[in-house]
Amino acid sequence: MHSREETLAAFSRLLDIMDDLREKCPWDRKQTFDSLRQNTIEETFELATAISRHDMNEISKELGDVLLHVVFYAKMGSETGDFDIADVCNRLSDKLIFRHPHVYNVQEGNASCTKAEEVSQLWEQVKLKEKGGNKTVLGGIPDSLPSLVKAYRIQDKVANVGFDWENREDVWAKVKEEIAEFEQEVQKSQEQSDQVSSTKEMTEEFGDVLFALINAARLYHIKPDNALELTNQKFMHRFNYVEARAKEQGREIKDMSLAEMDALWNEAKEKE
Repeated sequence: MHSREETLAAFSRLLDIMDDLREKCPWDRKQTFDSLRQNTIEETFELATAISRHDMNEISKELGDVLLHVVFYAKMGSETGDFDIADVCNRLSDKLIFRHPHVYNVQEGNASCTKAEEVSQLWEQVKLKEKGGNKTVLGGIPDSLPSLVKAYRIQDKVANVGFDWENREDVWAKVKEEIAEFEQEVQKSQEQSDQVSSTKEMTEEFGDVLFALINAARLYHIKPDNALELTNQKFMHRFNYVEARAKEQGREIKDMSLAEMDALWNEAKEKE
């Protein structure tokens, strides 16, 4: 690992390169906050993919790409006189100190936190007191978050202020209740002629099922997005095996019966 001096030198080198690119490269010079936004989103997802694969070399690379965007935005902010990279770092440092009174002891009446759950609860209290911070419990949740992640964050935030199940096992009754309500809407849709209305109601009820399942995942310390991605990868691996085996047999997968595909699917499972 590098020393603090080497780390600071590396960061300074990056800032110098960003200065050069903004001045001398036509592509970098023409970029704006809006033009980089989509690229930033894509780089963040690429980092998330590397993390899910536990590929440390790729994580290091993708972190660099995300850092480039942080430095890029800060450079553009300095050009307009609104902020620079020092402002970014200082605001972050001030926020971290303010939100960790159990570490820096900067507020009166600080409770000692010995567990991560206690820290999470303290954070929600501190954020509501923070100048320019969240005005409501759910105020800090970005609208643009993917729905699966957003649902988890909503439930996590309200739980930190006490709006939660007393016993996590109780959540399963709610899951079953929501599934039953969805099944009722499915039955109604088969009896109604207004398919548009019935589809809307089924969609709402199915959303309730997902929300309840995500809540169950939270209570059992499972990140639903990670769990679903594991299943995505598992399904893709098995289906790719089925497709490859079909080609080995000189057949098109679309011409195979479901029973034949299922047999190859079971082969894939046995080889895992």
